[in-house]
Amino acid sequence: MTANRGPRAATDGRELRLWKAGWALTVIFTAAILAAGSVFYGLVYLLDFQEVDTTAKLDAKTLFDMVKLSFGVVAGAGALVALVVAYRRQRVDEAGAYREATRLHTERFSKAVEQLGADSPAVQLGGVHALANLADDAPDDNLRQTCIDVLCAYLQLPFTPDPGDDPAHQLERHRYLALRKVRHTILRLIGDHYRRPRGTHRSWQGCDLDLTGVTIDGGSFMDFSGASFSGSRVSFVLASFSGGGVSFDRASFSGGEVAFNSASFSGGMVFFTGASFSGGRVTFGGASFSGGRVTFEDATGSSPQGLRIPAAPTVTLPPAWQLTNP
Repeated sequence: MTANRGPRAATDGRELRLWKAGWALTVIFTAAILAAGSVFYGLVYLLDFQEVDTTAKLDAKTLFDMVKLSFGVVAGAGALVALVVAYRRQRVDEAGAYREATRLHTERFSKAVEQLGADSPAVQLGGVHALANLADDAPDDNLRQTCIDVLCAYLQLPFTPDPGDDPAHQLERHRYLALRKVRHTILRLIGDHYRRPRGTHRSWQGCDLDLTGVTIDGGSFMDFSGASFSGSRVSFVLASFSGGGVSFDRASFSGGEVAFNSASFSGGMVFFTGASFSGGRVTFGGASFSGGRVTFEDATGSSPQGLRIPAAPTVTLPPAWQLTNP
């Protein structure tokens, strides 16, 4: 699994693609003439009409019927023109509304990113919530994915480790705790959104997560329990689990991919209890375990690819799964 993702379908088909008015009118009039001709000849066939009486004179009633028919044709043509104009106006209005929504989203996105890059942890926390709300209200999947990518990028930034309880480093300790609060909030928000059913408001299911190299430290926990990974890709490659954890309990993997390749488990925990694997991939190639724990109890489906069991068994698997030992 790589962190690079291919382009997604842009804007959900909201781009303005209209026929020119001349072409639209030509097509509509042609269709109307063909339809009228088909109806006329169909009636002639059904009524078994043989010939036209050329000696018949044009009476007042027939003339009045022809006038009514002419006015009907003109009115129908006018209705068709009005229909084309209304169609174009509606599409133009829809495209304008989408452009306006995108413009507002971009403005809010710039402000949120500026907050996230501020020096104050409190301002950063406000930027985190602003980006999460933007992802919820994004006009299309591409803009939603961009917001999620920025939140993941913040988690990938290097941060100063805990300076300890030494009174001489009290200010550093307070700043460390404040920044850790920001990171833990991002982890919590990601988990909350992924547990929401796909297609509902505030659901991020189907979006990719690039958590390559992140540190899940003590006190942090990502809850993906009950989430569905269908087609999305989640990367914990080179991640470090030192006291924190991730729960995929009862999660469903059907075509999605979650990679823990070369991740380090030193006290951290990952749970796949009751998870279902049907076409999805979960890989642990090159992962190292030194006190951490990974459990697949009651999981169903095929065994994850590339899983390595250390000398001291800290990985729990269903009995039917085949293990690949180093």
